[in-house]
Amino acid sequence: MNLKQPGIGIAITGSGSAAPVHSLDNQGLSQLVETSDEWITSRTGIRERRLAAPTDSVTTIASEAARGAIAMAGLTPADLDLIILATSTADDLFGSASQIQGELGAQKAVAFDLTAACSGFVFGLVTAAQFIRTGVYQNILLIGADILSRWVDWSDRRTCILFGDGAGAVVLQANDRDRLLGFELRSDGTQNKYLNLAYVPQPKPLIDGVTIAQGGFHPITMNGQEVYRFAVRRVPEVIEKALFRANLSTEDVDWLLLHQANQRILDAVGDRLQIPADKIISNLAKYGNTSAASIPLALDEEVRQGHIQCGDTIVASGFGAGLTWGAAVFQWGR
Repeated sequence: MNLKQPGIGIAITGSGSAAPVHSLDNQGLSQLVETSDEWITSRTGIRERRLAAPTDSVTTIASEAARGAIAMAGLTPADLDLIILATSTADDLFGSASQIQGELGAQKAVAFDLTAACSGFVFGLVTAAQFIRTGVYQNILLIGADILSRWVDWSDRRTCILFGDGAGAVVLQANDRDRLLGFELRSDGTQNKYLNLAYVPQPKPLIDGVTIAQGGFHPITMNGQEVYRFAVRRVPEVIEKALFRANLSTEDVDWLLLHQANQRILDAVGDRLQIPADKIISNLAKYGNTSAASIPLALDEEVRQGHIQCGDTIVASGFGAGLTWGAAVFQWGR
């Protein structure tokens, strides 16, 4: 399954993160919709979320996260060969990765967007690894960034309580020892209806006999119960498959790093895999669901707080709209 050039492995050598300054706690949210701090916290674990200001953009927060990751890796933007931006909320429908490349001054880097919603970072990690393993590139910047507040219906308490804005980034480098130990990716488009941000066409006649559709995107819609059932069933399965490919068991895992969607999902997955709560990384109380940003944002916080050490084995799993899900097993550092 893994195309690999002999002698070329991957190391994740730097991380960075960024979030908007403004936050909205549950008490403030209760002024918008009929809800309460107790109701939100007991069902999701979320206490507040960061919200982008009108002057913020995916490009600005992604670039800030990127600079932190590049510096930690001991590189400069000029050293980068490739930039992958995992996002569902690009500033430009044609893509924002090139804008980030220009913002960073990474003159030689190729840049493109990758869209897989809340699974985007894991999908991006696996994609980046293939470019290194085949010997094409040596230094890759992977960013997960989303500004979901742009696309939330703030009168819908089923969704507006969940989402926040943020960015996280990592640097992957060619390495003698391969630190990406295994992965598994999955998609099921038949379940797309349970979580989407869909285009809504508005017919517009041009001339007799010719009508086109010009419209916009509907706010995020979600069937929370179905997404929960999907996550607690499919995420442990895909993690077990990734661990099998890595020839590891759950006992070998130092950290379980799930997409930060709902604390109940994190707890349920941990229970099914029999991974202790003190190994499960969680920061969603402060940020909410930041989609593609959630895994690298949480990773960076744990690294900078000194909790994750070089050589620690991490299982990361993303899951969400598409529906998509996947897991990757890697060791931090060289």
